[in-house]
Parts: sequence; C-alpha cells; structure tokens
Amino acid sequence: SGNGGILLTDKKFKNFEVSIDMKPDWGICSGFFVRSNDKGQCIQMMVDYHDAGNVGHIYGEGTGGFNNRPYDIFGKYDDKMNLLSLEAKPNGNKVPPAFSISGEDWVKLWKLNEWNTAKVRVVGSPPVVTTWINGTKVSEFDGKTYDGPNYDKAKVAEMTAEGSIAVQVHGGKSWPAGAKCRWKNIKVRELKDGE
Repeated sequence: SGNGGILLTDKKFKNFEVSIDMKPDWGICSGFFVRSNDKGQCIQMMVDYHDAGNVGHIYGEGTGGFNNRPYDIFGKYDDKMNLLSLEAKPNGNKVPPAFSISGEDWVKLWKLNEWNTAKVRVVGSPPVVTTWINGTKVSEFDGKTYDGPNYDKAKVAEMTAEGSIAVQVHGGKSWPAGAKCRWKNIKVRELKDGE
C-alpha cells in the first residue's frame, strides 16, 4: 500500500537490552523502535539502508526529529548499478559531542548482503541509548546531556519513559521494487534499577 507501519510488542519496557538480527535489502528505509507508543513516537535506531542513510545511530521519531548521526552511508556500484560496497561520508550535521564509531569503522563492521546483529541498551529517563552492531559499539546517546537541534529533554522524557519495542517499515514509494527488511531472533532482557 505504500503506507508503511510498525509491529509493536504488547508489553511495555522501561530499562532493557534488546538484540535483533536484521538483513535489510539496499534501498530500504526502516527502523528499530524502543520505548514506542502506539503512534510510533519513540527513540529509533535508524535502519535507513540507502544512499545518504544511516544504520545504528539515534533519531527522535515523532519526538522532535533530532538525531546524533555524524555521517551518512553511500553505495558503490558497478556499471549495472549492483551494490558492490559501502562508504561513509561526513554529513555536516553539527551534533553535540558524544560517542560514535567512525564512518570508516562502521563500513568495516557491516556485513554486506548478510545478517547483522544489532543490540540496543536503554536506561533512565530521559534515556541513555547505546547501540552496537555485530558486537561493536556504534553510538551512545545521552538524553540527559544532549543539546542538539530539535531536542526537547522534557518532552522526550515524558513521551519515552517506557514503551514497546517495534520494527518499522517506513511509508512512501521510495523502496526499490521487491526490497525487504528481514528481522529475526529478537531477544529482550529487562534490567533492574542501577544495572
């Protein structure tokens, strides 16, 4: 239909770690949501696997549109436009200092055309959200200290104190014909206070 959608857990989570295996086809725009409400307002680990996209950094989906991505990924193609490899380029975003893997190191850890495992840890309110791909730390977003554009700490704390875990298919007609984002092996571990 081109409208997109989200698949949410019934259970709401506060402090937790979640891992998921993902295999996106090149050209898709998706996301992995944490502390989501039924409208999809949440903290998102981007799975924007396309030119000028990003996988592994944080985006405020319906909570301000803020992000902490310092680079974008781009495909390198053969003469028939088949994807051969990826490269990362700085995007000029003026994001506040925080932990981020370099674009070059991200390209090295990503397994092209294979399953990749993401892990997301969410604690506190406003949340500290840490992401890993294939066991390597990609990003750490601290909602208490972040002061980037479009970020409202009080709004984010109120809207994302707890919520569902979800996978997203972004709406619109930009996906290549037949492209998919596959997900499997979702595992959640709730964390005790202070853990």
